[in-house]
Amino acid sequence: MLRMLSRRSNARLFYHAPLLAVTPGLSSLPALNKAALRDLWRHLFNRSAPPDIQKDLMLRIVAYRLQEQEFGGFNDARRRQLRDLAHEFEANPKATVSTRPPIKPGTRLLRQWKEQVHVVNVESKSYEYKGTQYQNLSQIARLITGTRWSGPLFFGVKVKQPNKAQEALR
Repeated sequence: MLRMLSRRSNARLFYHAPLLAVTPGLSSLPALNKAALRDLWRHLFNRSAPPDIQKDLMLRIVAYRLQEQEFGGFNDARRRQLRDLAHEFEANPKATVSTRPPIKPGTRLLRQWKEQVHVVNVESKSYEYKGTQYQNLSQIARLITGTRWSGPLFFGVKVKQPNKAQEALR
């Protein structure tokens, strides 16, 4: 069973206790002094903590590591995705991250508009509609409706986010 820590507890006792219940151990971390956190860091990472790291950041990293050991970390694909994002942000700090997954090439998007079904084929770098290539879905949505539309919204790829007034009514 996981032992609760006091300010004077030895971090080694915490580390060697079975991690059957992570939550009590995590809630006891803030009570540790910086020296005990450094000891725990040394055991978790097999190296010393950076000398100028703040206690708050150290707590977060140690808590993450304990959860990672108990429940498992990221798989290789997720690590690769995070590494790619890091490289992208190094190259362009103002880059944005899409919260929706990309549409895979070969996907067919269907949309009924005014009693007519419209079919769009997703290709690697464009969209095909009625034999013509388009760079984005909004161009196709405008062609179909005659007005400006968000293409991803029109084809149901993006769900419309309720505005604050609509959320207040819920």
